[in-house]
Amino acid sequence: MELTTGRPVEESSAEVLLQKNDKVFPVLGSEVCDMTFEGGEGDLGSHLTEPPGFHLTTSSPPISPIQPASNQPRKMAEPYNTPIPGSTPRSGPPVSHLHPLPLRHPHPHANDASTTASKPRILHLGDPIRFNKTTHDLLSLNYDIIRPPTPARQRRAFTQALQNRKWGDFEAIFRPSWHSGGEMGDWHDELIRLLPPSVQVFASAGAGFDGVNTRLLGERGIIYCSGGPACADSVADLAVAMVISTFRHIPWCINAARCNSPSGFTDCHLNAPAQSHSLGGQTLGIIGLGNIGHRVAARCRLGFGMTIHYFDVERKAYAVEAQVGATFHDSLESLLGVADCVVLCAPGPLGGEAIIDASSLRHFRHGGRLVNVARGALVNEDDLVEALETGRLSSVALDVHADEPRVHQGLMGFADQGRAMLTCHNGGGTVEAHAGSEELSMRNVMAVLEGEEPLSAVNLAYLKKKG
Repeated sequence: MELTTGRPVEESSAEVLLQKNDKVFPVLGSEVCDMTFEGGEGDLGSHLTEPPGFHLTTSSPPISPIQPASNQPRKMAEPYNTPIPGSTPRSGPPVSHLHPLPLRHPHPHANDASTTASKPRILHLGDPIRFNKTTHDLLSLNYDIIRPPTPARQRRAFTQALQNRKWGDFEAIFRPSWHSGGEMGDWHDELIRLLPPSVQVFASAGAGFDGVNTRLLGERGIIYCSGGPACADSVADLAVAMVISTFRHIPWCINAARCNSPSGFTDCHLNAPAQSHSLGGQTLGIIGLGNIGHRVAARCRLGFGMTIHYFDVERKAYAVEAQVGATFHDSLESLLGVADCVVLCAPGPLGGEAIIDASSLRHFRHGGRLVNVARGALVNEDDLVEALETGRLSSVALDVHADEPRVHQGLMGFADQGRAMLTCHNGGGTVEAHAGSEELSMRNVMAVLEGEEPLSAVNLAYLKKKG
């Protein structure tokens, strides 16, 4: 095996590339699993062999990985991978491999002012790239990236710019951060119908797409890609913390320690154990065994010895179930009747209807528990408060709320009592998730525009060919 750079393979700044004819395939590690690149960057070349017809080379600096991998095996972010009928297409099995993406050889004068206008255009919505500048540089070699300033992204100005064809014919839209780039508001008929026919892909860092008419995009031949896979680990981590909270009454313990009351401290110390339970042997019911649901199941099954049951709009493959020993239920009511704790990992509902309401709460085991890391609209919070009042539920943990950024007053009362853990839609909020979502948005654009399969498309069932 011969390297063309003349630099040692073990040099940590080397990026290994596979080259075939006029295309270059970046290789980011010896294993690829769940949008995570396993292995260090320092010894990439030593893990690779030359496939037939390819030439192995290296360049510098490396492409930033989507997110750092742990040493634990990956079994399978915001959780919109297992859709409710009628809202978005059903999910396939959790993503297990990310193949190298072909990048065009840059034109020898790609950065010349004389050729910039001839390059295909991409509309970049939001703040500049923060984490993956090398990938952005590669994207810039082949495409003219236009980033409208914040005033131009306001609804009225943005709509007028599309009407006037201010940015001409662009082939893709990408929003690399969910903190910015959404100033124009929801993407429904008004904006979508103004997009030029040239648009092929809309890739967003956001895991949720409640504010996007993905069906209409598909019918116009535009693939919509979410950032869900890059957020999955972060959301699953918080979900597990919330599961623990419901069994161990963590809010009560925290409140008692902070109340500056020796009697309150002593009361919690003496009485919380009689109401707390270990996780081992408990039954965890998961609604939506997709990328996030499977990760939650793996953590709770392998880490705590919980028994996993799940409900989904379609049953997962045997291999997916076997990884976590999951038992399938063909009805929501059946799942609720056996679960000691239920975790919502399903997509947002179509038309605002809730999954958890008075009718479904009646099927929970008395003293059951509920965790929601999906969407606030999945839960009727008035009915949830009533279930806490009657003791149907012993405790809840909610990262998402029906009327964000406002939290239900009744739930705040139960938080004061130590029976509700409430957070501020923080599930996907980690540095790794931000970096991964940014990378994923750009790689989705590169994949689609190069004729490859998108990495995290959500509307392929609606996709119509252009022309």
